[in-house]
Amino acid sequence: MQTGFFHSAWLSSEATLNSAGASSAIFPWWSFTKTVLSICALRLIEDHRLSLDELRPGRPFSLRQLLRHQAGLVDYGALGTYHQAVGRGDVPWSREHLLEAARADRLVFRPGTGWAYSNIGYMFVREIIEEAAALPLEAALRKLVLDPLSLETVRRATRKSDFAEVFWPELRSYDPGWVYHGCLIGTPVDAARLLHALFHGQLLKAGSLRMMLDRQELGGALPGRPWTDCGYGLGLMIGQMGDAGRAFGHSGSGPGCVNAVYHFSDRKEPITVASFTDGPHEGSAEFEAMAIALREAP
Repeated sequence: MQTGFFHSAWLSSEATLNSAGASSAIFPWWSFTKTVLSICALRLIEDHRLSLDELRPGRPFSLRQLLRHQAGLVDYGALGTYHQAVGRGDVPWSREHLLEAARADRLVFRPGTGWAYSNIGYMFVREIIEEAAALPLEAALRKLVLDPLSLETVRRATRKSDFAEVFWPELRSYDPGWVYHGCLIGTPVDAARLLHALFHGQLLKAGSLRMMLDRQELGGALPGRPWTDCGYGLGLMIGQMGDAGRAFGHSGSGPGCVNAVYHFSDRKEPITVASFTDGPHEGSAEFEAMAIALREAP
């Protein structure tokens, strides 16, 4: 990989697009996909096909608790055997093997009483969306989120061949089946356009966006990252990034690369930034997104 290079796109409130690096290349969006899943779930709630607060059938948690990481579920990201299998290039585990390996039948706290990041929780969100929409995830996301914005570069990667077009050659043999909630791929430009549209009323009704922004407080500064205050809403990381002010969006990481996609609402002219780079630390992409916001929207 070309180390230390950033590939970014940013949009002002006037929808003026600027970019740097390979902003029209295809990158994995990793956990920014969670934001898109949350938008899709809220669209289904607006259509009265889902409930945010009813307990899921046979489960002790609600969709809201899944979206906010308050369901008490464990996370497979902490499993050494998972990362070893990915590193060897193994075939992705079945759903059943994943749940057994993670011991997902146990809760780490009673739903609604704590916070713990869980990719397994978002796998359940994916399944809830597919059931409510009566569509595979790709079709549901396209119908409810992507096509209304004409985001033509964005799609869900499901096979190794889908990663053959990503920017970094080292990732082209990765099997996205290891991302159990689904992994979107697309350009930094379309990532910025999607989040910009969310905060400009093009995807959700005002009441739905308010629900999305209702956050769980998580504390103050994070070491090695620009957050001076942080929390989590419905599929959104929400907090303060130093002098850049409030930031709403999501960071993501996968083998060898990271990204940060954020809307900075406190700038004199609010700005939405998507930044992608190589390396293991989400903070590097977050610092770049913050720097662009400070420079381009002083």
